[in-house]
Amino acid sequence: MSMDVGGAKGGLKADINVTPLVDVMLVLLIIVMLIAPMLQKGVDIALPEAEYTGDKPDTADQTVVHIGPDSRLYVNSLPVAEADVITKLQGILENSADKTVYLKGDKDAPYSAIMQMMDALRGAGIETVGLITEKKGGNVGGNQ
Repeated sequence: MSMDVGGAKGGLKADINVTPLVDVMLVLLIIVMLIAPMLQKGVDIALPEAEYTGDKPDTADQTVVHIGPDSRLYVNSLPVAEADVITKLQGILENSADKTVYLKGDKDAPYSAIMQMMDALRGAGIETVGLITEKKGGNVGGNQ
């Protein structure tokens, strides 16, 4: 076999050299693979531990309310004022198939802040509320 270096008498070769394209795409793929987990960080909360919990899969379409140690409220990792939480949740749940709201309360958050949020959720007609804890032994993630 011989190598084709062009057309007859100094013509240009019309084939595309894909090797640089593949190199660039592999570099971009590696960058995306390294950056993607960092983008899904969320809110830093130290969850209380419970011994008898069930594994809850993390899905993108769940609605999560975070209560920080200073009683700050976050809906799906976005800070929200206390007066606007219920209207924000109702807007999210209106278009959602799963009407469950998951509550992540920091272990140092006042118990009253968590109960006030649960009471507000019930008052707004949101009946299905899940409390997310960590499994004893340091299992990191969202366990129910």
